[in-house]
Amino acid sequence: MSVKSCLPRLLVGKTLLTLCLLGMTPGAQAQADFDLPSLGDTSAGIMSREQEYQLGRAWLGMLRGAVATKDDPLLKDYVESHVYQLAETSQLVDRRLTFVVVDSPQLNAFAAPGGIIGINGGLFLHAHTEGEFASVMAHELAHLSQRHFSRNLEQQQRMSVPLMAAMLASIVIAAAGGGDAGFAALASTQAAAIQEQRRFSRQNEQEADRIGILNLEQAGYDPRAMPDMFERLVRNSRFDRTPPEFLLTHPVTQSRIADSRNRAEQLAQDNGRRDSLEYQMLRARVQLSYETSPGVAVRRFQAQLDEHEGKHAPARYGLVLALTLGGQFEEAGQALQPLLEQQPDNLIVRLAEVELLRLQGQSNAALTIVDQLLKIRPDNYPLMQSKIDLLLHQQRYQDAERLSDRLTNQRSDDPDVWYMAAEIRGLADNITGLHMARAEYFMLAGDLDKADEQLALAARRVRDNFVMRSRVEARQQQLARQREILDSF
Repeated sequence: MSVKSCLPRLLVGKTLLTLCLLGMTPGAQAQADFDLPSLGDTSAGIMSREQEYQLGRAWLGMLRGAVATKDDPLLKDYVESHVYQLAETSQLVDRRLTFVVVDSPQLNAFAAPGGIIGINGGLFLHAHTEGEFASVMAHELAHLSQRHFSRNLEQQQRMSVPLMAAMLASIVIAAAGGGDAGFAALASTQAAAIQEQRRFSRQNEQEADRIGILNLEQAGYDPRAMPDMFERLVRNSRFDRTPPEFLLTHPVTQSRIADSRNRAEQLAQDNGRRDSLEYQMLRARVQLSYETSPGVAVRRFQAQLDEHEGKHAPARYGLVLALTLGGQFEEAGQALQPLLEQQPDNLIVRLAEVELLRLQGQSNAALTIVDQLLKIRPDNYPLMQSKIDLLLHQQRYQDAERLSDRLTNQRSDDPDVWYMAAEIRGLADNITGLHMARAEYFMLAGDLDKADEQLALAARRVRDNFVMRSRVEARQQQLARQREILDSF
């Protein structure tokens, strides 16, 4: 049975669970005018750094159990590497960052205590350049570096931990597409605190803009990308009945736009980076994932390519993916050839070639390409995942298991990797390893009961193996500590 078929029950404490379930209507957009809290690093005397970190991790498990997330290695690797680059020039002290990409075409981005950065897939649709994407990420990093979460708590000394959890739960409701009911229930019980939170959040938003613009410039981007992004979002949503979630949680006023424009102009340099081919190719990849059909995407990418007389690499890349997805392998190969000639060292292009070869039944040729690329990038996540997929296609389950074990060591906090590892271990007849991998997946997905069940199954299989029994017991103890932390909240 597939691991993901066992839906997490979100056992993260009664308060969090209750508030999460209120108004949780999948597919509906949150329409309440509720300014979600600006969340950040810790401040002594209110909540310790470790408490904030654990609260953030509990919330992340809750989010993962409530919403669909993207498991595309190329997309995840891009987000992680670029945000870490921004973090290098930011004021962020604690750089234990964790990322989540929500599978939604709606525009949204958020930061949560404990170094959690989240975006919707829709950010790639609405941020037209890499600079605009980076401006949103720099803004969210500023929320973390400027300790907005703990400063909110200082502003409201009587705020209890359940109320903090409630505000975090409201982000889950919004990300999951919760309707008005969830916000109404939350507001009815905590109206006074939320009103104060709105006021303080507006101050935080302006500060995050200012710090984010500085971070953009220091990272080598053109800081004018931030006001450009704000202006276009406001312009495009002017006549929408329901603004994008990002504008509800990050309200943009004319004074805020003017302030960010003024500061960006003062910092702008002629050599500031605004865009990249890599970003535009990944943007095409996300656009395809939200298209109604491969055929529609083929026509749209072909029109873009024709408009630029065949010299638009991102449109050509999108066309290759759409043709491949639609089973038009010969046409995809013809469209891909100019990209291979122009971009022979482009990893995104080479992986499109690998996928096409695999689907054409040429897995050996595809594996040769991946092995060559791995010699240059031995620990590259998308490449390792591609090789695992090829090994599975060839039914080389033990080889796939060894490589997936390497990947779980590199990405021990990634539930997608543990989900894959569980499936592979099952195919390789490693039943103990399957239960262990499932336990890791469920712990990261916020379902501690199912994690406990899987560890118990593993423990019964390793009674006579001292080393393995010790490993299982260590994870059971970790799970018990995780329960204690959640109970304390």
